[in-house]
Amino acid sequence: MTLPILYQDEYLVAINKPHNLLVHRSPIAAEETVFALQLLRDQLGVWVSPCHRIDRKTGGVLLFALNKEVDKLVKQQFEQHTTRKKYWALVRGYLPEEGFTDRPLAKDNGDMQDALTRFKCLQQIELPIEVSRYPTSRYSLAEIYPETGRMHQIRRHFAQLRHYLIGDKTHGECKHNKMFEQHFGLNTMLLHAASLEIVHPITNEPLLIEAPLQNEFLEILQKIGISTDGLLIEHQ
Repeated sequence: MTLPILYQDEYLVAINKPHNLLVHRSPIAAEETVFALQLLRDQLGVWVSPCHRIDRKTGGVLLFALNKEVDKLVKQQFEQHTTRKKYWALVRGYLPEEGFTDRPLAKDNGDMQDALTRFKCLQQIELPIEVSRYPTSRYSLAEIYPETGRMHQIRRHFAQLRHYLIGDKTHGECKHNKMFEQHFGLNTMLLHAASLEIVHPITNEPLLIEAPLQNEFLEILQKIGISTDGLLIEHQ
C-alpha cells in the first residue's frame, strides 16, 4: 500500500489516511499487522512519528514529524488547542443550520474533561427507506470543527445530540448502520478529517493541509443523492 502524500518538507509529512487503517500498533487491535506509521516509514525510508491521532475508521489528514524536536513542537500546538481542524461527517437526522456542544466528556478513569465541538449543516437528505418505526430516514452532511481533542470527541458529542455518525459501531445507531450496509455497501465510518491548520514549527508560517474526500465516503454520498459541490475531491 502506497500512502497518498498531501504535504512534505524536511520536517513534516502529511498523508490522506485511508479508512480502516490504524495509525500505529494498539493492544485494542492486536490482530492487525498493517499500520500507517510503519507503512509511511518504509515508504519514505526515514523515522516518522504521528503528531496526533485519528480513529481507525476515519479517513483524512494525518500529520507526522520527521524528527523528535519537530514532533514535540507540533504536539504542543495540539495540547494548547491552537490547531484548527475541519471534518466532514454523515449523521442521522436533520441538523440545525449551525450549532455547538460543550458537554464534558469522561476519560477512561471517569474524570470529566471540557470539550467543545462546533458544526454546521451543509446538506440534508430524506431517503424513502424505512428504518425502525419510521417510513423514511433523514440524514445531514455536517462540517465539524472540534476545538478540543478528546478521545472520540466528535463521535461522542454527536451521539449525545442523537445525531449519530453513520458507520460508527461504538457510539452510533445500529439500525441506521445496518441499513447503509445493506442498501449502499457501507464498510466504514463516514467521518473524514478534511483539513488541518497549524503554525509550521520551524518557519513559523501558517500551514494549511487539506485532504480530498476518499472513495468510500464519496460513493455513499453519490448513491444517496448528496451533492459534493464545495467538497475537496481527488481528480475533480
